[in-house]
Amino acid sequence: MKHVFTRLFLSASFVAALTSAVSAVDLKGTLAQGGMVWGQVSVGSEILLDGAPVKVGPKGNFVFGFGRDAADEVALVIITRDGNRLTKKLVVAQRAFDIERVEGLPPKTVTPPPEWRERRKLETGRVRSARAEFTDATEWLAGFVKPAVGRFSGFYGSQRILNGKPRSPHYGLDIAGPVGEPVVAPAAGVVRLAAADFLLEGGIVIIDHGFGVSSTLFHMNSVDVKEGEMVASGAQIGTIGAKGRANGPHVDWRINWGSVRLDPFLLIADSDGK
Repeated sequence: MKHVFTRLFLSASFVAALTSAVSAVDLKGTLAQGGMVWGQVSVGSEILLDGAPVKVGPKGNFVFGFGRDAADEVALVIITRDGNRLTKKLVVAQRAFDIERVEGLPPKTVTPPPEWRERRKLETGRVRSARAEFTDATEWLAGFVKPAVGRFSGFYGSQRILNGKPRSPHYGLDIAGPVGEPVVAPAAGVVRLAAADFLLEGGIVIIDHGFGVSSTLFHMNSVDVKEGEMVASGAQIGTIGAKGRANGPHVDWRINWGSVRLDPFLLIADSDGK
């Protein structure tokens, strides 16, 4: 891809400094904007994050995450089966995000024409539905692998200037490589969406890793899996392409916790530290 940007570097010491282990809760992951945090509590416990309930699995597992613009402090409340209540203040590291200028995109993908409106409603609805699953699967516990071989060409959180026009921030991690090179599942899970020709995303696959954690991969040249299929970590799901809103071959990898968009780069770093 022909991006012009200042590359975002996250040092090992930065990630390590944000890795949390809270007494009596034993949190793992990264307490930062875009970070994912997980742990285990006693069976039957309840968890609230700033007053909102967090799913707790039958074995006490839980996971939650922070969006790009998350506040610098949240309250984590754990209520055990016997009524004991633990309240912990979590400090969420704030990050500075760069500007990425992307030129040479198909004009229709930057300013979609009116005739695309109805189709885009259907496509975005399918994406929302695919990300809405909150099963008891814990495939995310095994960590994440880079879904393609190639250089990082776009980063989470960066403000996007597309063909000279300001647009929404980028919420994925772009990996550039030749057309036709394999794209693999970053973690095991169930394929909730598989389509070859979305208007902006091109070939798209969404994999459900459990507890609302999902991977979305798009701009693919081919999609080699079907909805409902269980895929293993590292299994090929498609190939790198330049379909949709793209000016060169790459795969755009996104991680969600429900509707909260997370930073895949941090998940790779967390996985390497397991």
